[in-house]
Amino acid sequence: MIIGTINTLTVVKQVDFGVYLDGCDYGEILLPKRYVPNHLGIDDNIDVFIYSDSDDRLIATTEKPFAMVGECAWLKAKDTNRFGAFLDWGLPKDLLVPHNEQQTPMQVGHYYAVCVLLDNDTNRLLASSKLFQFIEERANGFKQRQAVDLLIIQKTDLGFKAVINNTHFGLLFHNEIFRTIRLGQKVKGFIKEIRADGKINLTLQLPPQEINEELSESILQFLKQQGGVSTLTDKSPPEAIYKQFQVSKSNFKKALGFLYRKRMIQIDKQQISLVSESTQSELNSDNQS
Repeated sequence: MIIGTINTLTVVKQVDFGVYLDGCDYGEILLPKRYVPNHLGIDDNIDVFIYSDSDDRLIATTEKPFAMVGECAWLKAKDTNRFGAFLDWGLPKDLLVPHNEQQTPMQVGHYYAVCVLLDNDTNRLLASSKLFQFIEERANGFKQRQAVDLLIIQKTDLGFKAVINNTHFGLLFHNEIFRTIRLGQKVKGFIKEIRADGKINLTLQLPPQEINEELSESILQFLKQQGGVSTLTDKSPPEAIYKQFQVSKSNFKKALGFLYRKRMIQIDKQQISLVSESTQSELNSDNQS
């Protein structure tokens, strides 16, 4: 069992106020009654998040925090006192950032990029905004055009700084951004370039020729899921297109044009639709003749 993550644990005891789970070396861990499904019984397994309650006892919950151990998140400070700042991370007990783990003194109501940590001596979960202690600046194990998850953490004169896959920093230049980006946002991106100094440049999408085939297949699958017809067209707002396919409107239109030339879709003013295989065969026969 790993504290601060999702674990699959077995029910070993039922009580009026919940059930106890087998926490291996940590002993029995309570899952309070409000989280216990009606069907759960002895020897059943359940996925739970493990953390310490207000009395520093290990406790289980079926709720999932905004970030787990080893992950970064953009969290709001709810309170401060002599121990540090307390962040809202989606669980009843707020997440502590001790004063010595604050890059700058935290203020209530402000948001901060933090990493979630486990204090192995006390089994307490805490966070740190000193990301440079946990996030690498230089590339290790990445390659060009690799798809990655990004957390936007800082705006600079050049663009936006992001945390890549919870492990590395990267830079997203202004000229690589074709939609609104905000601090704390999680987006999909790609490794554009690994510079000579080992630092990473990012992009939100690959060049058109590299994504054309993949995007075309995604559009076909989307159409099939929609019963062969979709009102998402080349006339749709860029935001709607990005929400569905994570590409710019320009690349979406190019992919539609590719599929249209292949006689795989029909484009109308209000919708796009799949061309049936029999119709495709007829069109191909007409072209050959």
